[in-house]
Amino acid sequence: MSIRAQLALLALVAVCVPLAAVLASGLVMFPLHEFVKIFIVSASSALFALACALLLGRRLLRPLGHLRTASARLAGGDLSARAPEAGPRELQELSASFNEMAYSIEQLFDARRELVAWASHDLRTPLASLKAMIETLEDDLAEPAEYVPAIRTQTEILSGLVEDLFELARIDAGALTLEVRDAPLGELVSRCLHSLRAEARAREVELESRIGAADPVVRIAPDKVERVLMNLLANAVRHSPPNGEVAVVVEPDSDQVVIAVEDSGNGLAADASERMFDRFWREDESRTHSSGGAGLGLAIARGLVEAHGGRIWAENRKGGGARVAFTLPLARH
Repeated sequence: MSIRAQLALLALVAVCVPLAAVLASGLVMFPLHEFVKIFIVSASSALFALACALLLGRRLLRPLGHLRTASARLAGGDLSARAPEAGPRELQELSASFNEMAYSIEQLFDARRELVAWASHDLRTPLASLKAMIETLEDDLAEPAEYVPAIRTQTEILSGLVEDLFELARIDAGALTLEVRDAPLGELVSRCLHSLRAEARAREVELESRIGAADPVVRIAPDKVERVLMNLLANAVRHSPPNGEVAVVVEPDSDQVVIAVEDSGNGLAADASERMFDRFWREDESRTHSSGGAGLGLAIARGLVEAHGGRIWAENRKGGGARVAFTLPLARH
């Protein structure tokens, strides 16, 4: 039985039972000519009450009908389906929750389509390069030794992209495994700076760290945090001009520590601070693997930081350049 039929039956019962009781009492207590008056008044009141109840039920059912229609459209693949937030407060809240769910589903499918499109694009370039080199070798137009370094480079690009996609999949699925332990930040920062020293020297960029007298001990998975910091440092070095500076600044703050990577480059574009942690986002859409990577590094960095219970953000420095910072929990003593 539908809700509409149940509400109609309930309204009918709610009106008829008191009406029957009134008529039965009137029939016993009053003479027949007085009973007719009582019957007319009682029947009129009952009909009016029944009409009001049906109108109220219709008002309650209309938002449910809209919600049912919207849910059917969503189930049929129309991800733009939304329910009007009308009716009583409870139904408005229900419609708002449905609309939030529909929006989340639409965002998820959009992200999936974007992921497939960008991954296909980024895989196509190295695969096309490998295919061309193999065809050249098959036609004896070049010696294998000439293409071995290039083939190795393209293979490493493909391996890195697949590994990044796998890491993102684990982050999205909540299947990321963190081997957490207490570790001092100073050693991790020094290791990252040492790894990038050669690239920074080639670009004439100076690297430095500002940690302070007390080296904070944090509760982290060192390999994951090192990956985050390496990504931020590499981006900062590549966006710094010759004779520029890149610094890692560590600032303890109550029960957490803020790690910031600051550079002396041109700073961030207007929408970069909001979009730079999106997957496959590149500030310069014409960038390729050789000049900027697949655009997954910062998305992975955000996932790794959030897996530690921290947050990551980007902003422009007052004195010029960009600042990308993230938080990590301090070790409990």
